[in-house]
Amino acid sequence: MSMKETLNEKIIPGVMKFVNLKPVAALKDGILFTLPLTLVGSVFLLLAQLPIPALNEWIASIFGAGWTEPLFQAYNSSFKMIAIVATMGIAYSYAKNEEHEPLAAAVMAFVSFILTQNLFIKSAAGEIVTGVIPMTWTGGEGMVSAIIIGLLVGITYSWFLERKITIKMPAGVPQGVANSFAALIPAAVIILFSTFVFGFFKYVLNTTFIEFIYKTIQTPLQGMSDSLPGVIVIAFLIPFLWWFGVHGTTIVGGVTQGILLSNTASNQAILDSGRELTIANGARIVTQQFLEQFINTTGAGITIGLVICMLFFAKSQQSKQLGRLAIGPGMFNINEPVTFGTPIVMNPFMAIPFILAPVVSAILAYFAIATGLVPPFSGVLVPWTTPPVVAGFILGGWRTAAMQLVSLAVSFFIYFPFFKKVDAMNYKNEQDALK
Repeated sequence: MSMKETLNEKIIPGVMKFVNLKPVAALKDGILFTLPLTLVGSVFLLLAQLPIPALNEWIASIFGAGWTEPLFQAYNSSFKMIAIVATMGIAYSYAKNEEHEPLAAAVMAFVSFILTQNLFIKSAAGEIVTGVIPMTWTGGEGMVSAIIIGLLVGITYSWFLERKITIKMPAGVPQGVANSFAALIPAAVIILFSTFVFGFFKYVLNTTFIEFIYKTIQTPLQGMSDSLPGVIVIAFLIPFLWWFGVHGTTIVGGVTQGILLSNTASNQAILDSGRELTIANGARIVTQQFLEQFINTTGAGITIGLVICMLFFAKSQQSKQLGRLAIGPGMFNINEPVTFGTPIVMNPFMAIPFILAPVVSAILAYFAIATGLVPPFSGVLVPWTTPPVVAGFILGGWRTAAMQLVSLAVSFFIYFPFFKKVDAMNYKNEQDALK
């Protein structure tokens, strides 16, 4: 069997089958609901922690020492709510993809998420304050539990509706009322089961569901994602899926974003505790920003290196024109023109640099942060369209910006020999067409 036949008959169907799994689709779509909160919350966090101490002191001298309190309030009310939004978004997306009324599923997921944790906190003096939702688990620390609850609620809710195990209202009843009654039976079952889960973990295991998941699943997953093998797998999978024409950034991001955002939140927690953000103090290396700035910078495959090759070293008109068209979007991390125009998708020759560039960049950046050459990332995020180097400077100062320049240079040198071969073939075809 030839390589092409193997791809068409075995590998591609397997990849597409995974991508089209209902839970994967719901996870991919649902986690996107957290995007506005993370980005907007990051803006307020950046304003509250300006990287220029003298500027902070000047503002404090005008508005007082507590001038950052409203900014942290906005941050805590957005970024630290992502687990709640994620569990609602995933349940909503699952039900919507199944063509059921989705808002009821989102509400049930919210109730289940709250129901499975303790509704009290301990004060600094050791007193128990009841009737509150601990923000410890509404942010990054609760993301894996949010994914599990969101998927289970979405699946259960859809199962009842597909089998019409609902309260049916007569014709003529307003649709909103009918939807509410249709959700009663699945809501009762979901809330009853969530209550049982809460009781089991509280009285049998002396913990809560969210704390149990955090200790047994999320913490090991964060450790795996924060390892060199973990970052290599992430850096490999994104361009690998893209090569098949599948949006690898969305697929892999949908699966890993919860963990990487948890790593980001862990780093911010170190700063919030008054400690320095260092590896020695437990800082995570591989965060959401690491993915965006060292693996996906200028798009999957770090294709800006290929675009630069086209702009300055192309002989064929096809490559020259494509370089001119792709440089603008590429600087804002949009690389579909070069990905499909070269083409890279389904091109065995271009698969090597397309996958190798982000993997090498990730390895170099990992060791740069691990050795202290580049600082770990805090909780600040920037929009994914922020140009490289600019984004690096905002997130980590000149050292992070310099590391991004290294990644772009590595991308150029990896793509160059492959580009020369492709460009030579294009040039030859153009010359033959003129004869």
